[in-house]
Amino acid sequence: MIQFTVYGEPVAQGRPRATQQGGFIKMYDPEKSRDYKDYVRLAASEHAPAALLEGPVGIMVVAYRSMPKYLSKHPKKAAAAERGEILPLSKPDADNYLKGVKDALKGVIWRDDSQVVDAFVRKRYSARPRIEVKIKDLSKL
Repeated sequence: MIQFTVYGEPVAQGRPRATQQGGFIKMYDPEKSRDYKDYVRLAASEHAPAALLEGPVGIMVVAYRSMPKYLSKHPKKAAAAERGEILPLSKPDADNYLKGVKDALKGVIWRDDSQVVDAFVRKRYSARPRIEVKIKDLSKL
């Protein structure tokens, strides 16, 4: 099992942007998404296996978002949010956090994110924003 935490406000994968150059359309990540992927890559590289995983993998991502002001002003509500009793229903979608992390781990943990056959993602509130990642090599079951 490979586990690591990326501290700071989680960034969900943004919609790809397009530009036209010389009659060709080029797709690219928004700057915020690209920078966050670099940050995830850096954190993951400290836990990377000696050789890239080649077989099927499973991943669990928990995105802990900052506490919104309306909760942080009420200690009882903030504590309930920390316990997972109040959940973030606003955008971005939970799977967009997963997409960004999967993209970032290509070439660091695994060869290609198509190897991910099991995925679980959650979004929660926390006074300490972060993303926690757990990866399991399913070829060794």
